Formats: sequence, C-alpha cells, structure tokens
Amino acid sequence: MDVLMLSRLQFAATTFFHFLFVPLTLGLGILMAVMETQYVRTGQAIYKRMVKFWGKIFLLNFALGVVTGIPLEFQFGTNWSRYSEFVGDVFGSILAIEASVAFFLESTFIGIWIFAWDRISPRFHAACMWFIAIGTNISAFWILVANAWMQNPVGYTVRNGRAELVDFGAVVTSQSAILEFMHTVLGSYILAAFLVMGISAWHLLRKNEVEFFTKSFQYALIFGLFASVLTAGTGHLSGIKVHETQPAKLAAMEALWETTDYAPMTLIMWPDPENETNHWEFLEIPGLLSILASEGDPSTVVRGLKDFPPEDRPPVTLTWLSFRIMVGLGTLFLIVSVIGWIWRRNLRNHPRFLKLMIWMIPLPYLALELGWIVTEVGRQPWIVYGLMRTRDAVSTVPLPDVWVSFVGFILVYGLLGILDFALIYRIAKRGPEPAQELESAAVEK
Repeated sequence: MDVLMLSRLQFAATTFFHFLFVPLTLGLGILMAVMETQYVRTGQAIYKRMVKFWGKIFLLNFALGVVTGIPLEFQFGTNWSRYSEFVGDVFGSILAIEASVAFFLESTFIGIWIFAWDRISPRFHAACMWFIAIGTNISAFWILVANAWMQNPVGYTVRNGRAELVDFGAVVTSQSAILEFMHTVLGSYILAAFLVMGISAWHLLRKNEVEFFTKSFQYALIFGLFASVLTAGTGHLSGIKVHETQPAKLAAMEALWETTDYAPMTLIMWPDPENETNHWEFLEIPGLLSILASEGDPSTVVRGLKDFPPEDRPPVTLTWLSFRIMVGLGTLFLIVSVIGWIWRRNLRNHPRFLKLMIWMIPLPYLALELGWIVTEVGRQPWIVYGLMRTRDAVSTVPLPDVWVSFVGFILVYGLLGILDFALIYRIAKRGPEPAQELESAAVEK
C-alpha cells in the first residue's frame, strides 16, 4: 500500500460518501419546486404540506453535501498537488465558477426559502425553490464539466509543462461534458423519485395520510419514469462517445479482448484478465456491441483490450462487473416505473408492488456509485485521459500522513452517513405535520 494507492482510495472513499448526499438534492429540489408551484396555482394546503415534509429531507442532504464536498476539493492540493500544478489553469477555473456562481445562488435562496415562508408572497417563495433547484443542478453541471475534461481533454494547450486553457467554450460545450451531465443528473432524478415513492409506499401500506402520499407517489412516479427513459438514451449516447474517445474503457466495460467488426455482446461470462480471456461465455448476440458503439452499424470495428499495452489497460473485472450491474439496475428502474404508471390510479390495490418500492430505495444509490466506478476506474491508468498518468499526479507526502487522513475521513464520513440515513428514516417514519385549518385558505392569485 503505497502513497499512490492510498491517495486513490482516500479520494474514492470521500467521493462515494459525498455522492450519497448530492444526488437526492438534485432530483428532490425539482420535485419540491413542482409541488410548491401547484400550491401557488391551486391554493390547496396539501401541496404546502408536501413541500415542507420533503423539504426536511432535502435540507438535511443539502447540508451534508456541502460538508462532505469541501474537503473533497482540498484533496487536489493535499494529495494531488502535481495534478493541480499541471491542470490548475483549466480545472481551477471550472471549480471557481461552480463555487462563486452556482453554490452562492443556491445558498442564498435556500436561506430565504427556509426563513421567509410567511414573510414573502407565495409566488416569490415558490420562485426561490426553483432557484434552489436550478442552482443545485448548475453546480452539478460545472463539477461534471471538470470531470468530463479529465475523461476527454479539449480546449487546452501544453505550454511550459502545464496544460493551459485556450478555448473555454470547447470545454463547456464538449459532447463528453453534456452527456456526462445529462446521464449523471438523470440518474440522480431516478434516485430522488424512488426514495419518494418508497417512503410513500410505506405509508400507503399502513393507510397513513393516504391522499398526501398518493399524490407524492404519483408526482415522483412521473418524474422517475421520465428520468428512466432518458437515462437509457443518454447511456447509449455515452457508450458511443466512449467508443470514440476512450476505447480501452469500452473494451474493459464489455471484457472484449480481440479487435473485431461485428463485435458481439455476451450476456453471461466472467473475465480472466491474467489469461486475457473470458470463462463461461453464454448467450452471445453477434454484432450487438458494434451496433451499440455506433449509430447502429453492426460492421463497426471495436478495439479489444489486446490492442493496448497491459500498462494502458484499466482494471477489467471491476469495470466490467460495475457496468453490468449498473445497466441491469437501470433496466429494472425502467420496468418498475412502467408498472407503476399502469397501476398509478389504484396503488393501494397492489400491496406487493408497494412493498417492492420500499426495497427499491437503496438500489439507485448503488447504481450511481457503480456508475462512478465505471467512469473513474475505467479511465485508469490516466488521471487525464491520454495526457497525464495517475502515478504522475500524486503528491510526495509521507505515507503515515495519508494513513491518518484516510482513516479520519472514513470514520467521520461513516458517522455522517449513519446520521444522515438515521435522520431520513426518522423523518420518513414520522410523516408530515398535521394539517392546519388556516392552510386551506386559497392563495391570492
């Protein structure tokens, strides 16, 4: 366990913990904005109660997302100083925009939203919720633009031993950045939708606040179905882009060893990287990988892992397995959302489906974390693909110092994770506050 591997594990651990909190705020913020807009439009107090109830979970995750996100960025200076020195002109400007624009936008309006329920008009209060929802997604956009540049660096030149930004527009509008943003954010919408549906299903099985949780379930269902369909589409487009820009990653995702046209997709197998082969191959579909890696052309040539030197190949088994499980879970989310859409008008008549939705709550978390494994592990051995190797980016710090910070992060973040989910469970189980008579009054148009 050297400094390089330990620094990688530390960054991975802090990223995974951070991404337990962020995705929920991306999707739940939009759902809450829609609900509060309905409150303003109809004047029905039930929508205000919905916003306040789901807002407790939103605020909890927002706070922990901030707490866990700040140390994550500090690691670029502590553990990855040579990376920061090399790409700081590009990477730093993107993160600076995220902090100075998006973060302050959402932080400002979240303060107004929390403390000004009865001090500003309902219309402006709902507008604040939209600013918060938009701000969280803009923040995600800039973070993902930075990550996408590491996957497919564009708009730069290497001068005096450093990567310098020469075309900011190319960085922001690159297809890799747009696709990574869309695919990641849509996955976050699925997570928020399934959490709301799962909590609502728990209450519907117990006949608690039936109207409240039926409406919550139906709003989340529409959101989840929309996101599940688009996630599948953006996933396919992302695969095409990976084929163009990171062929070694695509080969690892599918454990493809030989370069070939009409490349097949084998549904059941197990990779053997040591012997450069696969075992137990079963259910092979000829040409399917070539079709998915292109715009539908089965004759497309897909490069195999043997085309790359062993030192340039990503870890195959972990990348392949993470990708397979992620795709399987994405397919499950789509199927469950379609079933929910069919049964949306009589949910209480399908208790088995409601029980399933409770067990579905953790699965989008797993899918998102697996997606990051595919993205980051599949990029290895590069920290900036084709430009800078990970081993060349790590700081020269004493190994014991990294051990101390690594263990400290695990303990503190583990405690925060336990606290977060314990509080979510407590809030979810308790349900919304009792309805108030005055809240039934119509909102002035």
